[in-house]
Formats: sequence, C-alpha cells, structure tokens
Amino acid sequence: MNLYLFSDNDGASIYGIGTYLKELTEAIENESIQIHLVHLHSGRPEFEIIKTNQVEHWYIPEVRNDNTLSGSLQKVDDYLRNVSYLLWLHIHDTKDLVFHFNFNQCQLLAKELKAKFSCKTVATVHYLKWTQEFQGNLHKLHALKLKHENQRSALEKMVIKTDEYEALLYKEVDYVIALSQNMKNLLCSEYQIDSKKINVISNGLNDVTSIPKNGNDALRRKWRLSEKEPLLLFAGRLDPVKGLLFLIRAFRKVLEINPNCRLMIAGSGQHDIYFREAKDICTKITFTGLLKKQELYELYRIADMGVMPSLYEPFGYVAVEMMMHGLPIVAAATSDWMKWWTTVAG
Repeated sequence: MNLYLFSDNDGASIYGIGTYLKELTEAIENESIQIHLVHLHSGRPEFEIIKTNQVEHWYIPEVRNDNTLSGSLQKVDDYLRNVSYLLWLHIHDTKDLVFHFNFNQCQLLAKELKAKFSCKTVATVHYLKWTQEFQGNLHKLHALKLKHENQRSALEKMVIKTDEYEALLYKEVDYVIALSQNMKNLLCSEYQIDSKKINVISNGLNDVTSIPKNGNDALRRKWRLSEKEPLLLFAGRLDPVKGLLFLIRAFRKVLEINPNCRLMIAGSGQHDIYFREAKDICTKITFTGLLKKQELYELYRIADMGVMPSLYEPFGYVAVEMMMHGLPIVAAATSDWMKWWTTVAG
C-alpha cells in the first residue's frame, strides 16, 4: 500500500493533529505500508522530498510570486488544484494508493486526485470550524442558518461558507474517520453522511515515557517549584475555545483557599488576553510557551492535577497523556472526549 497523509501547516498541526500523525505513522511503519507525509503550505522555499526512516516527507511550499514567498495569493481551490498536478507528476508507484486528509478544506484536492489516480480517499474529522467559533453549540449554528444572508455578519458568513465547504469533503471521500461516536452522529444528522462509510476510531497513544518514577524531586527543582507547592497544569493552545479565561477566574478562587498553589499554562497562542485577565495573580501563574513533548511529559509527572476547561473538544490528546501519567483531571463536561473518558473510567 502507498499511503499519502496530508497535513496543513496551521496551528493545530503542532498540537493534536501533529500528535495524531506521529502516532499513526509509528503504529503502521512496520506493516509493509509505504508512508508519505505531505506537508501543505510548508515554510520551505522549494518543493522537496526527504526520506526519514520509513516515512517519506513531501514539503509543498506556499504560493510563490516573483520568486518570493508572499502568502496565500490564490484561492484555496487554486492552490489545491496545483498540488494535485504536482502529485500527479511525482507519484510513480500507483499501486494500492490511499490518500488520507487531516484538514477539512480540501474537497477539491480529494476530487482531483480521484480523477487522476485509481485510489481510495479517507478523511479524519479532527474538528469542525463552527465548533471552534461557537464552542460546539449546535443551537447557535442552527440559529445562524435560519438568518437571512443579508443579516449575517462577516464572521457569520465565513462560518457558513466554511461549514458548507467542509461538508463537501465528507461527501467526496470514500471513508470518514470520526474520533468519537458523538462526532459520527453529528456527521450523519447535520451533513447527511452515510453512516456506513464512517468509522469511529478514538485517539490513542503508545505508552512510552522515559521519565524515571523516582525523579520527581529533581524535576521540581528543574522547573523552579518548591517541594510543597501544589501544581495545577493546563496544556494546549491558548485559544478561546480552550476555556482559559474561566480557568484563570477559577484559579483566583482557588488561591483564596490555598494561596500556595501554582498554575502552569503550557502552550502557545493568544497570550495577551490571558496576561490581562491574570494581572492581579500573575506571580502565581507560569506561562511556559510551546514545549517539546518530553518537557511536557516532565510536567505531567510532577503536577498534582491536570485541568481541561475546554468549551468544546472533539477528542483531546492531552486527557489521554495526563491519564497515561496517572494525573487526576478536572475537566469541563462539555466535550466528546469527556463522554468517552467517563465510559472508560467507569
């Protein structure tokens, strides 16, 4: 089999989707499958193919103009059409081709590849754009669809257009992977996708941590934490849908009861709004920025509690990682993964 995994160079690719692709490639790399990881909108100046172990990385740059990188100068479809031609020129082994998409706005690419090759296509639904804008509130989406187009704001028009475009992908591909049963139900009810072509495959992790069990004292010293300072840990991108404003407000109340606590926020994103919210308790909150996986695993090891205040989360890897390290979790009961976790935890 020749498997081509597509990744878009956006923020999610270094968080959950990046983890998903890493875990998937490691799980199947010894299964006689030729794996090609295609990085769209890559920051590299030229198209190049690099082989690492059993994975072949294809880097396709952003649209160029006058020999300089100049951002997205063409519509999404124009870029994807060019990508399809590039792949058609460079894919020589066409035996058992499978194209696997890991971002939603690529219906034209799926259609073009199916026209050019004898292949199968599959898409994993990691998230839906409207769930990020409306924090998973389906009633808001329904209300927006009932609005006359002239009454919609620019943001609302964008949400509707994106939602319609994403739906085309789910209908175009041969198979769809949903990360939860709830997501499958949503795809069937809201997008009329045939349930027979949807498979529910929850996120999973290979349990491989290299942190010694008896090294917690040294790790706390490394991260400048006192021995008796309770540590609460958030990990993820700094985005409104992650519920960080509510977390900071809740932590302010925690400090009234136990002023010795510390909240550590690991991730990158929109820092300023959270700095402003936390200005009166800023000495008790540490913003680490984006961490390497091993560094994050160190924090999981020494934290006293993990927090997941997400307003919507299709299936967060952070919860699985925290449980893998035996870390108790306080989470908002609003997400698909929470229903899965409740079932697993009994």
